[in-house]
Amino acid sequence: MQQAVKTEIAAGPRLTIVEILDWLVEDKIVAPEAAEELKKERRYYKGALHPLVIVADQKWRHPNGKPLALELLTEWLAKRVGMEYLHIDPLKIDFTAVTDVMSSAYATRFRILPVGVSAKEAIIATAEPRVYDWEKELSHIIKRGIKRVIANPLDIERYQVEFYNLAKSIKGAGKTATGASGLSNFEQLVELGKSDKPVDANDAHVVRIVDWLWSYAFEQRASDIHVEPRREQGIVRFRIDGVLHQVYQIPAAILIAMTSRIKILARMDVVEKRRPQDGRIKTRTLAGDEVELRISSLPTAFGEKLVMRIFDPEVLVRDFKELGFSDEDHKRWREMTERPNGIVLVTGPTGSGKTTTLYSTLKSLATPEVNVCTIEDPIEMVEPAFNQMQVVQSIDLGFADGVRALMRQDPDIIMVGEIRDLETAEMAVQAALTGHLVLSTLHTNDAPSAVARLLELGVPSYLLNATLNGIMAQRLVRTLCAKCKQKVDLNRQEDLAAWDTLVAPWKSKHPAKLYKPVGCLECRMTGFMGRIGIYETLLFSSAIKTLVN
Repeated sequence: MQQAVKTEIAAGPRLTIVEILDWLVEDKIVAPEAAEELKKERRYYKGALHPLVIVADQKWRHPNGKPLALELLTEWLAKRVGMEYLHIDPLKIDFTAVTDVMSSAYATRFRILPVGVSAKEAIIATAEPRVYDWEKELSHIIKRGIKRVIANPLDIERYQVEFYNLAKSIKGAGKTATGASGLSNFEQLVELGKSDKPVDANDAHVVRIVDWLWSYAFEQRASDIHVEPRREQGIVRFRIDGVLHQVYQIPAAILIAMTSRIKILARMDVVEKRRPQDGRIKTRTLAGDEVELRISSLPTAFGEKLVMRIFDPEVLVRDFKELGFSDEDHKRWREMTERPNGIVLVTGPTGSGKTTTLYSTLKSLATPEVNVCTIEDPIEMVEPAFNQMQVVQSIDLGFADGVRALMRQDPDIIMVGEIRDLETAEMAVQAALTGHLVLSTLHTNDAPSAVARLLELGVPSYLLNATLNGIMAQRLVRTLCAKCKQKVDLNRQEDLAAWDTLVAPWKSKHPAKLYKPVGCLECRMTGFMGRIGIYETLLFSSAIKTLVN
């Protein structure tokens, strides 16, 4: 961005649209003609909109070609007035602590937001650098110094509502519990004298907390939500692009109520806290998109831990190229899966995208002319195009029994969730030998290891040669943020050495273009945005069959 002329800011009224436009013209960011045209719009003079929001709405472009977005304008304003700029990231803010700094009414009155607090100072976000007559009064009340930072005015407005409403809900839910100790079920064995009233799972405050948690997880592109009890404070963590981030700390008593609320919605047994349970919830994002959550509970020393895996139904209609398939990978995969019979295996660790690959494949194969049946543990995503059955161990319905039952249902394609034992492997082989296409998964690190795994289970090599069409191993890797990735100078030896280290122990030709992560607001300063699959395909050719023998 072009160097802004620093303006001395004294206490005074709020910024005006005329003042902001004059500064932008002075810094050669906006053309004088465009600024004069906007000044004629009298409707902006008495409105509640911040001048930066008005300018951002014009969709103008910076001389460097970038859109004059609100975040860019906020950063420019901070430099102009000589203050620190802050992008408000809720994942890095302890909302329960900052909302104690001032009341919601006080924050709304001065259009400010506390974003950090320590023993010595409180950090206050504002978009009005001249309005700080509140600073001395607040410093006297909280007995701390005040540090003002410039932040996006719409973010300040939004998080004023979200932080204070959430804090209010947690305090409101806390009042339902008359002095809850926060001790776990495990530790309450020695606390039998306590008569604490538990927080009601249907309490309006608890409902609001759970709804907000889901909305925020969807917005942050989380793939999993972890709700984890601790001795005094429970924690909530999101897995974003494969990495866990701690989001919030919540009082243990309220976390128990949240867990009960989620279990009710997932149709799980709320009373049973001693054994693991599974459930599912179907809901919608604020944008109206349908989302499915798979819920898993686990009894721990401090109470029940919940993990919610978020499934996006849109992944089922994605093109294979969007999943990361190269042309060669796609060609081999089609060759494996378009045969009328045989076994096709997908291998990889948990969370490597095996289910997405299988569902996308089944979706493309599920025409009106074929009968697609699945046996899963549990059913990951409900898809009307398939006939899906779930493993139920309590009635001795396992994978092998499921395949045996499905073979009497006139199937063309069978998907087995996982081959875990010899009996399931034998049934998959039997199904393939009788003219069915069988797709399944194995937990191995690479494609060739799947053959060794099946041989270890006890499947004869001649049956593998007769039934295996091919194997594909996969992983999910983070992709560079398209907004901030930086091209690498291929003439620099250190950058070339970094590439050689990345592909070691193999040798690989240096690519024509190479980029490295940088970090921006779009990717939350990580340098990465989203994930994509990388694949290793092994067609079961005559040469491979000879090696197996």
